[in-house]
Amino acid sequence: MTSRRRPLAWAVALLLSAGCSTYQPFDSVGYLRGQYTARLGAARAAAIVVPFALDDAVRAAVDREVPRTPDEDLRITEVLDFIFHRLDLRYAMSPTRDAVSTFESRHGNCLSFVNLFVGVARERQLNPFYVEVTDLQKWNRRENTVISQGHIVAGLYVNGRLATYDFLPYRPKSYKTFKPIDDLTAAAHYYNNLGAEALLEGEVDKAQSLVEIATEIAPAFDKGLNNLGVCYARRGQLDRALEVYERALRASPGNTLILTNQARAYQQLGRGGEAKTILAKIEGENTTNPYFFVYEGEVALADGDTAKALDYMARALRLDTELPEVHLGFVKVYLALGDTDKARHHLERALKLDASNVEAKKLAHMLGR
Repeated sequence: MTSRRRPLAWAVALLLSAGCSTYQPFDSVGYLRGQYTARLGAARAAAIVVPFALDDAVRAAVDREVPRTPDEDLRITEVLDFIFHRLDLRYAMSPTRDAVSTFESRHGNCLSFVNLFVGVARERQLNPFYVEVTDLQKWNRRENTVISQGHIVAGLYVNGRLATYDFLPYRPKSYKTFKPIDDLTAAAHYYNNLGAEALLEGEVDKAQSLVEIATEIAPAFDKGLNNLGVCYARRGQLDRALEVYERALRASPGNTLILTNQARAYQQLGRGGEAKTILAKIEGENTTNPYFFVYEGEVALADGDTAKALDYMARALRLDTELPEVHLGFVKVYLALGDTDKARHHLERALKLDASNVEAKKLAHMLGR
């Protein structure tokens, strides 16, 4: 369904899959709270948000705006029309919101949208669930460590096929691999997102408390464990960071993002041999993580090998042209080569992508921009 008045289009992908769409009444909010209690204890669990829970105001709006109908396809259409047309929901990269705050603010990112969609769709006797897109990962880099977030869409089985509903604008929807996840893992993603956002703002204490919730409710959640390791690394507790990275690698063996952070921690501890062994292993995996190549380029630059550094930056650029850190890597290499014109070119590009980037501002000051 499309509408000129709708600010963003929702995308639907149909995949062959076994499944059933028969509705069975189930208190998913109460069940998830029970899982929280089992893992955290009653006192702590009471303070943990159920991301898809609705309040009375949202339920009242759903009752007014979303007609009840026995036709499942029509119910799905009505739910999407309510969210995108009647609420006029707008995309905002951050913060990640739960269903109620997404409804109240009329703004949200991908996971915010899914939280609201799941809550409203279940209110209308549909069986939506969270789906992780495994061939699209979101990475950010600060202070030489890589922060990880997953990309989540909503899923429904419709006539035996998995339909996915997305809210990521301005990007082709060419996903190939999907992994349905349970509500507990989805809640871990929610708290990990909040923790990652806090890390990007430099709020390490807040980030660690949020990421710890994610890893306590889902102890094998690799993205949460990676970000918890980053929190320890930011505090200078590199041995603790390495312990957490090892836990993360047991959950996700060969994960190049975690390995990159692990190598960085070894390097900071003066254990360069172990760092180089890990880096060689990552390169052999044909990684698609551009931050790995930026990091390798910086290592090569520190060793005085500018040709190798430039090659690594070029490989990072081929993977993602829109990361300011990639362009800043080029700035450093070209400055080492004495080519200030090319350094300025990449600096301008980095600042256009992120005018608030602290490293870019420092380099701009140095170059007298």
